[in-house]
Amino acid sequence: MIARGLQHRTRPESAVAILRAPGYETDLADTVERGVRLFHRSLDGQTVVLKPNLVEHDPHGVINTHPAVIAAAIDAFRRLGARRIVVAEGPGHRRDTEYVLRSSGLLEVLRERRVPYVDLNVDAVRRVKIAAGFTKLGYLYLPETVLGADLLVSMPKLKTHHWAGVTLSMKNFFGVIPGGVYGWPKNVLHHAGIDRSILDITSTLPMPKFAIVDAIVGMEGDGPIHGRARDVGALVFGDDLVAVDATATRLMGLVPEKVAHLAGAGFLGNVDSGRIAEAAEPLDELRQAFDVVPRFKRLRGG
Repeated sequence: MIARGLQHRTRPESAVAILRAPGYETDLADTVERGVRLFHRSLDGQTVVLKPNLVEHDPHGVINTHPAVIAAAIDAFRRLGARRIVVAEGPGHRRDTEYVLRSSGLLEVLRERRVPYVDLNVDAVRRVKIAAGFTKLGYLYLPETVLGADLLVSMPKLKTHHWAGVTLSMKNFFGVIPGGVYGWPKNVLHHAGIDRSILDITSTLPMPKFAIVDAIVGMEGDGPIHGRARDVGALVFGDDLVAVDATATRLMGLVPEKVAHLAGAGFLGNVDSGRIAEAAEPLDELRQAFDVVPRFKRLRGG
């Protein structure tokens, strides 16, 4: 992949925190607060936009970011001083967002905590010049809710993906691209190249960003919808999304350097494990061997 006019943002070293979280019934707010505090970021008076992965009716808690993790993030960011918290997503699979909100259990969480939800598919948009140039799109129409955040938090589910290999905090940003402009299921991005689009979107979205990966129960095999549940028992945190995704990929027993969009993301963050400092739990103690579809068998180590 070749991009034009790249603004390099890579640090000499990035930190990624893996914290144990054995289930969705535990006190996840304390875990999330501890994970965020490791990065010493002040949130006093800020607007935090939480961007979960909300895809489809998910009775077994395998497809979407679990509502318990989103509830914990709301509670934790409030404790840490955030002035306003918004949950925002633009699902690309279903147009009936209220159905997905209700069936996932997220609607109840938002009502209990009096947190607004913004459907990014129909939010007001602003035309923004792409910062890199991996695709030929030139510009992206981005939602004002996202552009107005002091901190944008990507909250993906730990999953393999039948087209991208893995879907984590960077791929999760497909959901900020408004269906009202790009259609459903946002095929403009697929036609431009999924990996190239991931890099253009991530580089163009405003800084700063943060990631909280729901790796309590992940999905292996034919993700992001039809795969199988895989218990991992962790949450993954970080403010370098490339390093977070590289670490989460290793957590699945896969090689991030073989994932196209991570291999091309060196201008945005660190992929090399030698430049990623592990905080809290050692990755090797929680590492799994996730299954992948045949076309991505090459992602396995060894």
